Order: sequence, then structure tokens, then C-alpha cells
Amino acid sequence: MTGQLRIITGIAAIVLVAGAAAALAVAWRPQIAAMAPPRADTFDPDVVKRGRELAAIGNCNTCHTVQAGATYAGGLPVPTPFGIVFSSNITPDADTGIGGWPEEAFVRAMRSGVARDGQHLYPTFPYDHFTNVSDADDRALYAFLMTRQPVHASPPANQLSFPLNYRPLIAGWKLLYLRSGDAPQDSTKGTEWNRGAYLVEGLAHCSACHTPRNALGAERVNAQFSGGEVDNWHAYALNDTSHAPVRWTADALYAYLRHGWQADHGTARGPMAEVVGNLATVPDGDVRAIAVYMADISGAPAPDRKRPADVVAQSSSDDAAQTHAAGAAIYAAACASCHEGSRALPYGGVNLALSTAIASPDPRNLLNIVLSGVGAIEGERSPIMPGFAASIDDTQMVALTAYLRERFGKRPAWANLDKAERDARAVQATSLAARDTPPESRQRGKP
Repeated sequence: MTGQLRIITGIAAIVLVAGAAAALAVAWRPQIAAMAPPRADTFDPDVVKRGRELAAIGNCNTCHTVQAGATYAGGLPVPTPFGIVFSSNITPDADTGIGGWPEEAFVRAMRSGVARDGQHLYPTFPYDHFTNVSDADDRALYAFLMTRQPVHASPPANQLSFPLNYRPLIAGWKLLYLRSGDAPQDSTKGTEWNRGAYLVEGLAHCSACHTPRNALGAERVNAQFSGGEVDNWHAYALNDTSHAPVRWTADALYAYLRHGWQADHGTARGPMAEVVGNLATVPDGDVRAIAVYMADISGAPAPDRKRPADVVAQSSSDDAAQTHAAGAAIYAAACASCHEGSRALPYGGVNLALSTAIASPDPRNLLNIVLSGVGAIEGERSPIMPGFAASIDDTQMVALTAYLRERFGKRPAWANLDKAERDARAVQATSLAARDTPPESRQRGKP
């Protein structure tokens, strides 16, 4: 019996050692030697210009810039179900940024999610989409970033509990979910569609926000573009499950992405406002291509969405005032003058019968909009709406949004609306507190 136990123990030890060796082989990545930061004048200006456009398409500045901080210097907290990950410094600073990274290291990070020193990067950096970026576009992005102003700044330490703070585990996530390959291409769809597919499925990483995620934080491939979550906003479904009262067309999407608003769909808000702000700086052809591809993704409209916008806009009635008198009174006093006025978008309010925020099964976007409003863009003529967080209380907010839902959405008020309202107000208060914190007083730690 003792002999058998020794054999079993020996076999178990061999299996454990082999398993550990296999895990090490999967997780280990070599360090790439650092170099001196390249001089900005060594890069082709045309390549740098293209890199600037690509960085805007990828929305890089939004994730890698903290409020009131230097552009691309990192430190932005990215909340996840597993804790908070802070974005990295991608300026060409040699010590705290990517100034010492050769192009090879940058491309490896984009394609494989591995830093120059061999550490695995958390997939809050969407390298599962960046695997589709071409060599030429990676080169242009590298040239652009390496010609930015270096900023010496380290982000705070990530707030992840054990074992999720153990980076080699990310190698297992990659085995399950990281796939290399090109974006879908279809010769029967035309040049714009294929260009749009390359951008949407790659650098623009649209489904990273607009797709729900599984328990391990990966996108659910069987529910692509059916709606997701980002920063306490609901990223609307973009496929045939969309709740938009009027179907998105390629022309409507183009106008929305190019200008930040569209007459049948309203104005971009929340994280999407940052996206369209960046897209305003990129070539017209790229924006049009994204719109063409996404309009095809949305598929044929449901029967109730085949009606033109002017018909939908006239379809609401005020029967809801009988059951939501308090909300109706608030709407009449604070909202109707803009949303039922004679000024057209973007300076007047959208007809709320066309509002996806009201038609959506998730109330957060409507709550966020009413609480925070739509801020003016300095130096531009742009939509503006005051926020009402300080002027109406929780009970009044619930009454107003329930009235809007029933009158314009023609649906019963959302379940647990009072809790959603309190949560939205708490998130807004936290965001305002963070914004008002001077940059020099924020925590600093290791990257």
C-alpha cells in the first residue's frame, strides 16, 4: 500500500509540476529592451497626421486622460465588476509613459495586450478589438503618440482584490477570449461597408460599450451590439433589438456621428458625446463608412418602427397627466417650452416621442440627462440643457420621469425607478466631487 501511495504521490507531483510549467509557458512573455525616446522630427508628418485621426477614432484621449489632467497622461479610473483599473500614461515620457517603447513593443501591446516589460495588460484596454488594426495604422498611432508632449505621471495603483490583482491570470482570460484575425470583409457589400467593418470591429471598438458582457468580463459574442453598460450609462442596442422609436439609417447615423445630433434622434450625451466629439476631427469618409456598416448591423426595422419620424412625433397624448399629475406639472413648468417649442434641433429640445432614453428599458440615461443636463461646448454653437439635480428632489424626479415614460414612451413607468434615481444622483455627486479635486491631491502610485 505504501508503494502504491508513493506512485500516486509521484504522479500527482509530476502533474502539478507539468501544470505549473504549462501555466508559466502560457503566462510568461519576454521583456522587450527599452530604448531612448525617439525625436519627434524623425517621424513623417503625414504619418503623424494620420495617427492623430486614428487616435480620435479610437477615442484614446478619453480613456487615457483624467479630468483636469494632461492629455494621454493616464490615471482615469475605469470601474469594472472586479474593481477599478486606472488607465496608463501613453505619452512619450521615458520613466512613466511609453517613451522607452520600441514600435515592436507598442504593436505587441495593441495585438496581444502585453506591456514592454512583459506584463499582461487588463482587457479594459480593448486589445481584443485592436488585434484587427493594420500594421500601417499601428505605425501611424505609434508615430502620433511618440510626438506628443512627454508627461511624467504615474497612475494610482489598481484597486483589484486577490487573485484578480495577479496579472498572469490574464493569460487564461486571453486563452478563452482573445482571438487574432481580421475584421469581417464582404466583397458584395461595397468599399464603404468594408471600411466601416474594419473601423467598427477594430480601432473604434464600438461593441466594447454596446455589447453585454459575461461573468468574466468578456463580450457575449451571441449578443453583439444588443446593449451594454458604461460609466452608469446604458449604451443602447445598435442591432435589430434597438428601442429607438425611429429606425437608424446610414444618413441619420452619419449626421449624428459627424455633428453630435440628429433631428429624429436628438443629441449625443454621456460617454457618446466624447465619442462624437472626437469623430468631428476625422475624415468624412471614415465617419460615413462607420455609419454605413452600423446601419447594416441594425437590420430591418420592426413594424412599429417603420413609421416616419413626423408620424411618431405626433403619436403621444397627454392621458398620462391624469395618473402622473405631479410629473405633468413639473414638465409643463420646466421642460415643455424647449421640447414643445418652435426652435429646431440642436438649439431646441427633441420631441420626446422620438427619445430613445424614454423608450429604453433602462431609465439611467434619462435620469442622467435630467440630473446633469447638456453642457455647452466652449467656443461652439451647440445644444444646451440645464441640469435639475439641485432644483428638484428625489420624489419630484421620479414623478417627472414616470410621466415622461408613460406620455412619450407609451409604456408603464420603469420598475424600481426610485432606486435607479437615487443611484444616478449618487453617481453624479461622486463624479462632481472627483472633478473638483485638484489634480495634485489625487493619489499616485505604481503603474
